[in-house]
Amino acid sequence: MHRTDENTQTSGLVLGIETSCDETSAAVVRRGREVLSNIVASQIATHSAYGGVVPELASREHLRNIVPVIRESLSSAGVEITDLDAVAVTEGPGLAGALLVGISYAKALAYAIQKPLIAINHLEGHIHAVLLAAQDTIFESPAIALVVSGGHTHLYFAEYAEGLWTYRNVGRTLDDAAGEAFDKVAKLLGLPYPGGPWIDALAKYGDDAAVKFSFSQVKPKPYRAAHAMNPDFLFSFSGIKTAVLRYVETHDMKEGIAMRRNHLLANPTPTVADALAFCDEKTLGLIASFQRAVVDDLARKTFAAAEQLGARSILISGGVAANRELRVRLTSAAATRNLPIAFPTVSLSTDNAAMIAAAAWPKLCARAIADSALSAQPSLTLG
Repeated sequence: MHRTDENTQTSGLVLGIETSCDETSAAVVRRGREVLSNIVASQIATHSAYGGVVPELASREHLRNIVPVIRESLSSAGVEITDLDAVAVTEGPGLAGALLVGISYAKALAYAIQKPLIAINHLEGHIHAVLLAAQDTIFESPAIALVVSGGHTHLYFAEYAEGLWTYRNVGRTLDDAAGEAFDKVAKLLGLPYPGGPWIDALAKYGDDAAVKFSFSQVKPKPYRAAHAMNPDFLFSFSGIKTAVLRYVETHDMKEGIAMRRNHLLANPTPTVADALAFCDEKTLGLIASFQRAVVDDLARKTFAAAEQLGARSILISGGVAANRELRVRLTSAAATRNLPIAFPTVSLSTDNAAMIAAAAWPKLCARAIADSALSAQPSLTLG
């Protein structure tokens, strides 16, 4: 695969399209660095009543949103569709039906304007969201990249050479992703969907030492994908979820949870203050302790991987990268180790198309073009 000097491109404009889960997004990014537009149509209102994403509803909403979202992204960027150098789209991983909406539209659009189509791995997109947000920072290769969201918790050994990043998956969750655990614990405690931001907002009011949670040694068998990985870099969040449930049952908290859930459901726009009014000291301590335990586990394994593999910088990405405590704790830990660390902006932490367009630029320069057989890859891996 030969490289093409980026100066040979006419405008440097890439349209990114992201429909992997429950957000329809389109963005125009110049040369992988300058975000001209980044439009996101959220489906939270559609899925909140179910406490999680319903795949069929997600696909339907993507079909409804994709045309106006792309039109708005081009209009906000002040460009015509013929100004584009390429169209980039998320290939996977994600929900099959949701991915197909974006891919089908991207293929038709690229064909219509006779521009290259670039297929992007959603996980690599999250890593490029960090690079996009911190582009003025010098990161030494190799790096450890933690991708932590509602659907993923992965550690990658990332190396940069000749304009391209390459990745080796060195750690992963064996069950729930960290963000999924946040959402499920929030639902268990009667908090709205998505639960991660509610846990983060309420945790600062509780004692994070109130409940003692622990993570036992994770054993990779019989998980084939993780069998060759160092157990020190493997995650498991199903146990702490069960521990929260047991704490609720043994401390007679169900009545309070029901009152809180009903109160917040009755309010179309509940605030943190509304939730606080129905959270006692025991509940806030449980929330704070849960968040502290998850962040501790993420930090411990990320820095263990960095030390053992000789990483010279740390990249943190994904929706959970917006978590306040995660940012504070990992930034402090990196400083004590004299390791550069970077996070995406909060707006680039969740799923968005700017990260897809940014990840596409080096691939376009290297002429890594997708063909007409491109299709959704719901279980696509990285590295």
